[in-house]
Amino acid sequence: MKKLIVVTSGTKGIGRAVIRLFAEHGFDVATCARTEKDLKKLKKEIEAEYESEVFYHPTDMSVQSEVNTFISYLKTLDRPVDVLVNNTGFFTPGGVLDEDFSNLSKMMDTNVYSAFHMSQAIGKEMRRRKKGYIFNVCSIASIVAYANGGSYAITKHAMLGMSRVLREELKEHNVRVSSVMPGATLTASWEGVDLPEERFMKAEDVAEAIFSAYTMSPRSVVEEIIIRPQLGDI
Repeated sequence: MKKLIVVTSGTKGIGRAVIRLFAEHGFDVATCARTEKDLKKLKKEIEAEYESEVFYHPTDMSVQSEVNTFISYLKTLDRPVDVLVNNTGFFTPGGVLDEDFSNLSKMMDTNVYSAFHMSQAIGKEMRRRKKGYIFNVCSIASIVAYANGGSYAITKHAMLGMSRVLREELKEHNVRVSSVMPGATLTASWEGVDLPEERFMKAEDVAEAIFSAYTMSPRSVVEEIIIRPQLGDI
């Protein structure tokens, strides 16, 4: 049986790049996104190009009940999860003193709580099997504060904190955990920005870093991966 990777929000950007790279190396894929049309398109493309099977379930990762439904769907596959990539996240600008609380609440639900529930459900099974790898896609905002990025930076700092705790909890059970902190990456969240494409990192470069960490021997783990554009943060 092929290995299985689970990637949340896998139809665009970093998630899509991760799926393509792992499928290229023989993994089956399970993923989710809000739009079923995009999921069907992804499944068709991946299965046509690689000898991999794609399983999907339409899911709004900001809604806990839908996250729970996605977790239940994964259980119906009756497959061990070898790699989990908590990739879901979004950014809305705003300053801590001025933005509405709903901004923080929505981003906590999406950027942190979804990863918490996924990690808890799949991490327990990895712990039982003493095998697996969890990648948490954080952000350079997990370690750098900047104006007008209030709630986003708060949630990404929280994501890094959760990831570090998971690393400590799972290391004795042979389960590896990496925190991935990309800088500005050319994804849909930057659409409309008046900057040249070359100023951004490629989503494929982040995927390559994740896959390279995965391929290291089980005796080693890259705890934190920081990737920035060559010319620095935007």
